[in-house]
Parts: sequence; C-alpha cells; structure tokens
Amino acid sequence: MAANLGFCTLISFSNNSLPFFCDFNFRNFRNSASPVFSRRFLTVNNVASDKHLEDTLSADKGIENPFAPDSGSIASSIKYHAEFSPSFSPEHFELPKAYFATAESVRDMLIINWNATYDYYEKTNAKQAYYLSMEFLQGRALLNAIGNLELSGAYADALKKLGYDLEAVAEQEPDPALGNGGLGRLASCFLDSLATLNYPAWGYGLRYKYGLFKQLITKDGQEEVAENWLEMGYPWEIVRNDVSYPVKFYGKVITRPDGRKDWIGGEDIKAVAYDVPIPGYKTKTTNNLRLWSTKVPSQDFDLAAYNAGDHAKAYEALTNAEKICYVLYPGDDSLEGKTLRLKQQYTLCSASLQDIISRFEKRSGNIVNWEKFPEKIAVQMNDTHPTLCIPELIRILVDVKGLSWDEAWNITKKTVAYTNHTVLPEALEKWSLELIEQLLPRHVEIIKLIDEELINTIIAEYGIEDLGLLHGKLQSMRIMDNVELPGSVLELLVKPQNGSIVVPTETLEISEEDDSPEGKETSAEEETDEVVEEKEIVDEKWEPSFKPDPKQPKLVRMANLSVVGGHTVNGVAAIHSEIVKNDVFNDFYSLWPEKFQNKTNGVTPRRWIRFCNPALSKIITKWTGSEDWVLQTEKLAELQKFANNVELQSEWREAKRINKMKVAAYLREKTGYIVSPDAMFDVQVKRIHEYKRQLLNILGIVYRYKKMKEMTPEERAIKYVPRVCIFGGKAFATYVQAKRIVKFITDVGTTVNNDPEIGDLLKVVFVPDYNVSVAEVLIPGSELSQHISTAGMEASGTSNMKFAMNGCLLIGTLDGANVEIREEVGEDNFFLFGAEAHEIADLRKERAEGKFVPDPRFEEVKEYIRSGVFGSFSYDALMGSLEGNEGYGRADYFLVGKDFPSYIECQEKVDEAYRDQKVVNLYHDEQKWTTMSILNTAGSSMFSSDRTIHQYARDIWRIEPATPL
Repeated sequence: MAANLGFCTLISFSNNSLPFFCDFNFRNFRNSASPVFSRRFLTVNNVASDKHLEDTLSADKGIENPFAPDSGSIASSIKYHAEFSPSFSPEHFELPKAYFATAESVRDMLIINWNATYDYYEKTNAKQAYYLSMEFLQGRALLNAIGNLELSGAYADALKKLGYDLEAVAEQEPDPALGNGGLGRLASCFLDSLATLNYPAWGYGLRYKYGLFKQLITKDGQEEVAENWLEMGYPWEIVRNDVSYPVKFYGKVITRPDGRKDWIGGEDIKAVAYDVPIPGYKTKTTNNLRLWSTKVPSQDFDLAAYNAGDHAKAYEALTNAEKICYVLYPGDDSLEGKTLRLKQQYTLCSASLQDIISRFEKRSGNIVNWEKFPEKIAVQMNDTHPTLCIPELIRILVDVKGLSWDEAWNITKKTVAYTNHTVLPEALEKWSLELIEQLLPRHVEIIKLIDEELINTIIAEYGIEDLGLLHGKLQSMRIMDNVELPGSVLELLVKPQNGSIVVPTETLEISEEDDSPEGKETSAEEETDEVVEEKEIVDEKWEPSFKPDPKQPKLVRMANLSVVGGHTVNGVAAIHSEIVKNDVFNDFYSLWPEKFQNKTNGVTPRRWIRFCNPALSKIITKWTGSEDWVLQTEKLAELQKFANNVELQSEWREAKRINKMKVAAYLREKTGYIVSPDAMFDVQVKRIHEYKRQLLNILGIVYRYKKMKEMTPEERAIKYVPRVCIFGGKAFATYVQAKRIVKFITDVGTTVNNDPEIGDLLKVVFVPDYNVSVAEVLIPGSELSQHISTAGMEASGTSNMKFAMNGCLLIGTLDGANVEIREEVGEDNFFLFGAEAHEIADLRKERAEGKFVPDPRFEEVKEYIRSGVFGSFSYDALMGSLEGNEGYGRADYFLVGKDFPSYIECQEKVDEAYRDQKVVNLYHDEQKWTTMSILNTAGSSMFSSDRTIHQYARDIWRIEPATPL
C-alpha cells in the first residue's frame, strides 16, 4: 500500500516490516546533521493478498530480507512520526517525544499484521475464544512488541543514531493502569500465549481512566492518588468510533402481546471500543484486546441547564456514564460504590456479548443458525466478575433475537465457561437482590428462572424424603440466597394438620430426562383424593425451614450462577482445583463431576525471562544450544545436566549480580535507601492481604533484628548473612488492616535502615507503586522469594512461577502452585514450612477452643513491637488481630502465630544455605546455592502460559490454531 504524502512515499510491508519513509527534510532533531536517505522504489500488494511481492531495490544492495527493516529505515520511520504524528510541539525532540514516535513506528507494523489476522479470522470463520476479564495488567508495550517482532537490536541502533538509548526511551512509557494483581497479569500472559500460538482469540475488558490508584509511601504509610497513564495519550490504542453498543440500566420490563419481554426506559449509555494490538512472538498473528469506554451522545448534555447555571445537572448524564470507567474496583462500602461496580461488570458483559454476536451474525452470512453459535464462539469468564454474561446472553437471544428459552439456555450452557480464582468467601461475589432488581430488572427474571431449573434438578437428584438433606443442598447450591422458593416447588411440600410432611410418591421418581405425565408437577388445587391416599406419611423429628430469614439480606450468588450456567469450571492449580471440588463447590461437583477441571496457571517466558532478563537469557541459549526454549520451555530442563558445571555457575552468578546492581540502583532512585549488592535479596511482592501474610514476613524480620541487637558485631557476622528485605504491593484503599501492615513495614524499615549498629547486615525496603515494570526489575535480581500464604487460601499465584524461572529460590507453604513448583524443581531446592491445607480447619477449631499455646518467640516479638522501638504509632489493633480465641478481626484467622516458629526455623536454613555456598567434593568445587538456582530455572518449564493455553484450547474452548497467510 502506498500513500502519496507530497514529498514522502509511505510503503508498508506484510511480514516483520516497517513503513519506509524517503527524502525528508527534518528539522529540530537532536542530531545536528540531518541524515541522507537513498530513494527506494517498491511495489507492494495488499497485505491480505497472497500474490507475489515485487521488490526492486535500486540502493542498499545486499539486504537478504527486504521484510526485516534495518536501523536506517527504522530511524526514518521514527523521524516521520515525530514530524507528522505530533503529540508535542515541533521545537524539540526530547525523550517523551522520542517514545511516542518510536511507539507509533512500531504500531504501523503491528497494524499490518493486526489487520491481516482479523481478515484471516473473518474469511476462515474459525471458532474463536473470547476472554472476559475485569483486569488486564499488560505492562509496558514497547520492548515487548519489538522483542516479539525480533527487532530489538534494530530499534536500539536506530535510536542510537538519533541520540537516544532504547531503554531510556522505553522508560517513558507508563504502565497501563488496567489491573492490580495476579488476575490481570494472568489474563495478559494468556493473551501473549494465544497470539504466539496462533489461536483465534480476543480479550475484552474496560478502559479505566484512573486505574486502581497510584501508591505513594509516606510517613503515614500508603496514600492513594489517581493514575495518570492516559494523561499524555496512549499510542498503542486505536479508538473504533464505528464500534459502539447501547448499554441500559434501571427501567422496567413489559410483556408484549406475543408473550415476549421488552426492557424499556431507564438510563442508557454507550460503550465505545478501544483496540490494543497483541503481537505474538515470531509470528504474524496479532490478536486484539478490546477495551470499552463509556459515554453518552452530545445531545444528552443539558445545555439549557448549563446556561441557567445548573452545571451539575447539565453534565449529570455525561458524568454517570463516564465514571463507570474511571476507577478499577471502586470502593463498595457505600450503595453508590456497589452500584458502580455492578454497572462496570454489566457494561463489560453487555458490550462484549453484543460485539461477539454481531461478529457471529456477520460471519454467518444471510442465514444465521443459532445452533452453530457454541461451535463458533467460546466465552471464558475470568473469575466471577463477568458472570452477568450468562443472563445477558440469554436476554439477547430471547428478547432481541427471538429464540425460545430452551434454545437460549442450551446455547448459553454450551458457550460459557468459568475460571475460579479464589476460595475466600468474600471474593465469591454475592450481590444484593434488591440492587440487581433495580439496576437490571430483566436479568433478575432470567436468574430466577435459572435458579428454579436448578432447584428442580436438585429435587430430581435427591428427592424430598430427607428434607434435612434437601434443605442443606438448597442452602448450599441455590443461586438466590435467602430468597423464598418458587411456588411450584413449595407445592411439592404439603404439610397436613398433624404436622407430618406429606410427600407425593410420584415426586420421588422425577428425573431431568423424565417427560412423562407422571413426572410433571401438579398444583395443590389439581390433586384428587385418590392422589392424597397414595402419599406417604413421613414422621418428622426435625422440620427444616424453607422460609427466608427476614433478618438476613437477600442475595444473588454469582459463583453459583457461574457454575450452573457454564459448561466447564476450572481451578488454577492442582491443590486449588481439589479444594474447589471437595470444599467450595462440592455439592455441584457431586452433581456434575464432568464440569470440573484443573488448569494450572502459567506465565509467558517472553516477557518474564527473554525480555526482562537478557543476561540470563543469553546463558540459557548458550547452554541449551538455541533460543528454542523461548517457545518450547521444556528445553529448560536441559540445564539440569549442567547444574554443577563450574563455568555455567560462574556465568550464572555474574548474570545475577548484574541484575542485583540494577535493583540496587532502582531502590536508591525510588526510595533513597542504599543497599549492598553483596547481600541476599529477599523479596515479597504481591497484593497486600492478610492471607498472603506479609505480616508473618515482617514479624520474622523484627525477630531477626531483635536478635541481632542482642549480639556483638562478631556474633552477628557469624550468625546472619546480610539481607535486603524488599516488599511491594498495594493495599486496597478501604482495607484498613492491610494498610496497617504497609505502615508497619515502612516503620520497621525506617528504624532498621538507620541503625548504625546493623549497617548492611539488614535492610528493609518497601517499593512504592509496585507494577509490572517494577517486577521486571526486581524479579531478575531476586535470590529468595516469599510465597507464604496460609495453606489452602492462595488459588495459585503466578509471581512464584516468574521468580522460579529467573533462578530465584522460593520459601513457602504447600499452597497454590507452590505445590507443583516444589515437585518440578525438586524438594531440596524449595524452602518449605508451615501447616498444610488439610490441617487448617482443625487448627482454627483448636484456637477457638482456647487450646492454642503460642511459641515464646512469637510472644517476644509482639512485646518488642509494643515497646515502641519502631515509633510512636500504636500497633495494638494489628497485634490484637493475632490474639484472642474468637471475634471479628481477632483469633489469628490466618495462623501467623501457628506458623511463626516453623517460619523462622526455615529462615535459618536459608541463611545456612546462602552462607555455606562453597561445597568441596572429590571432583570439583560447586556453589550449592547457584546449583539450586539453576535447578529452579530448569524445573520451571511447565509453568509457561503456552502450556496452559494449549490445555484451555484443547479441553475447554475446543479451538485450533489459525495462522494468517
């Protein structure tokens, strides 16, 4: 494609290509002399064409691959965008401008492959997966994109010609504030793997203007301010003004004369698509992440009210629409906050499904066969946030497309699947029935019908002879919690005057497949005397109440709806999936065992080794013989046979030191603390939560510090190895206890880091505003990583995988993916402590009965903290959460005290292994710690998201790779 730009011809290529720009007269660039470019004449067919590409180069002879742009053409492209795609004034070419121009030059190439990929999916009409998630924690795009396109060296050279360093330019890019933790990072790893493996798939999310928040660390602990990632614009996104869908809230439902329903009135907004390209590694496939932004038409701005001085009323509709996409996870302590969260979830579901259905209809041509919908569409709900996909898909199919209930329900159950990410009760979302009825009245009708079908299935499975059993099953499994049973169900339970339960014998024979008249329900008015005589009289010792408790709220359980409406439910680690089956959803598993699967999480080795750790990547490539490991991580296992090789170990340690130097420089820049790269770098970076037990970590550090203070300098040097203890992560803005933990960590750091007696023997650093880019610095330089959640409470974790891939040793409990990591890297190469998942319930019971006896060392630490050594702030509430036997916020629910002795003893083993790195045997000297580090990388191959995605594609979505021509 060639576009005449007057004095410049723009030519674009279809494979690993950049536009070439010719004969420019550039001004005001960093270089004093403008470069001279030879004119090139090229003929290029449309990117969707498979015709021969004619290429005549009158200059620059000797280029073997005309599709791989050289640094000169890249520099020209960057200069073009600086001149003609301006986001800045023309007078200067500073770093921010250099970043935008560089990003736009990369985007040109991505657009070519992006469009080709989309066209190929359209033409082949292959089955496509759609991944719906409230979070996509993408990280910076520039280095990842040019890395996947194999142009890192060319871009580095091009920018050097323009007077800039590639890394300095990349540093100008803000992290997109579209996520918070593992949920969003997993989604982004999946998108990378889907594109790399050529699977037809899109992601759908929301375009949050202010993200979760930007974290500041002050003397008062954590403070939150709005993210500003969109303030300067985001060069990777393209707004699709022609792609928008209406989204409705409130209103009412009316019934048409033909019996169909219409949802009318209420508040209407518009969801507009913003697309972000997701390039695969060494492939043309470039998939799409579609983010929705919300707005209203200009006519909804009340100009009359504005001119009358009532400005709030004038832009009320605009504000109500736009604020839906302001903040990720708005505080939900208020009704307004809860309403906003529910609006966000419905906006994601409604806009995405309308888009998916529109695409299905377009690809179907003149005749749309809705039975084919599940054969062409797979919808994956990443946790419970997108659960409203289920009633929304039914609503569109029934109310808009005219399908029957049975048709729509069957299509939905074959299309939608659910990934569970938590066993925490508070994270298994429950929404107020009253709120959903107000906001989404039609969806409540649909959910009630689904709930009624579920109840009938439960009764068919368990009968009504044992009402206690039935009551328990309904309480556990119903979607509607504390809501009266449907009238048709109540009629099955007839209570005579003598107080016994009258059970219709026919009911005991009902099954899902039974369509005979005997299997159908009859109303009480239709029953005859003869039928009554056939009923059994069951003496009742205990009469369960099927009535709602008026003192408790009526709720809709989104997790239960996800299980009922989805064809597959998967956990994200082996131990987590067993907990899902045996505990969280045990009744559903008993009913539908075929629905439940495990899909252990994974992370992309491109971003998390190849690009963020080039020093280690070169070593892996050298010792495995090629770069094949980037796509085939099983080749990492080849490092095992060299684990004791002295040369490899020397190179390995040197790479680690290079990365530690980078971490030390980063910590000094961001916190002001100076740390020694000779110390062990001990890292815990993740969302701040009590179950993740950052509190256990910092209590262990306090114990260490106290013991150091009791020793002479000589004793300290013998007993302890120097450590830099690094924390990072955000506490949710309204999570008071988590914010107390952040404050405590920073107070301990202030005291310890300024203690001249301790010096470099111990440092405690809290890194502010932890995100993907920070992780890309910290993880390669880490030597010990802490994954110490209470056993059975972490679904999987993904940072543990990233650390292991980068040769970092783990200390942790048998929780989440730790279990599988320990199996893969070897038990001797993992520092294990703590109670196991099957013990937790009994340990909590022991605590409640007052039988728990805390370790004296644990009591010693708490007393030391209360002495005021870490400042005047009162930590009574924080310490109080670890004390007592019962009560909210008490009784050490997360078993910090129970695991504390095991934890500090395990840390002593860590010290011993790190100190005693030199081991002599008959054959050679080897570094024990380095050997363990190498074996962690070698054993991490199964934790690639490529493996996970292959399993999703095969077992859940049933999609095949589709490579653009």
